[in-house]
Amino acid sequence: MLYLVGLGLGDAKDITVKGLEAVRRCRRVYLEAYTSILTVGKEALEEFYGRELILADRETVEQEADTILKEADVCDIAFLVVGDPFGATTHSDLVLRAVKLGIPYKVIHNASIMNAVGCCGLQLYNFGETVSIVFWADTWKPESFFDKIEKNRQNGMHTLCLLDIKVKEQSLENLMKGRKIYEPPRYMSVNQAAEQLLAIIQNRRLQGREPEITENTICVGLARVGAPDQKIASGTLQEMSTVELGGPLHSLIVTGTMHPLELEMLKLFSVDSSSFENNAFQRTT
Repeated sequence: MLYLVGLGLGDAKDITVKGLEAVRRCRRVYLEAYTSILTVGKEALEEFYGRELILADRETVEQEADTILKEADVCDIAFLVVGDPFGATTHSDLVLRAVKLGIPYKVIHNASIMNAVGCCGLQLYNFGETVSIVFWADTWKPESFFDKIEKNRQNGMHTLCLLDIKVKEQSLENLMKGRKIYEPPRYMSVNQAAEQLLAIIQNRRLQGREPEITENTICVGLARVGAPDQKIASGTLQEMSTVELGGPLHSLIVTGTMHPLELEMLKLFSVDSSSFENNAFQRTT
């Protein structure tokens, strides 16, 4: 059988009892290592689980899935995913491949950023479509995610923005020359995401459009959700461009219409209570 096991958001102990039991009886255990990270390394997981872990990067999962599924028809194989197996990314392709090969599968769920964002006090049922904010390059600065945030806000909904992760990426030159040389990992911060949103706002104004989101829109920055050093900060989008939240992983929420209870909760994490008071009440019910 193929087990897809969610690891939760914090450290080795966030795995469920059911997940740990599955891991310990599997012949091979793969750790998906490109969509998210835990606050502890592979060695800490191996020590707690009592099993050797095989790192599975994007290339392995997307191009060598058959290797992962090898012998899964006669023994148990586990595929570990930080958060929930179907949280921030989907691993449907692996499931479909297993089904085609006649391999049964089982999903063992866990907490993911998709539900853990409730820690800031915003209600999960008030969130609209989740978006991903990607790193801009000199020649590539997409703005499509901004349109989705605007649409959510027009509908009174909050937007969870998942921030870009660059792990085992190649430069264009190395890619073209077929060299297996990879760039250092990069993790987008709340500051960087806010700066890109602010730049889009300026671009829209230059085009004669006043965007739904402005420098004064209330946002929430989250870092290392589920870890002991978790940080949450609420304030204007402008404030999010300078707030210090430390190491990865970061997420950003752009608020929509807020219930008074949501507003009271966000005040607990305000960067500057005065600017928060001045702006937040514009979008409350």
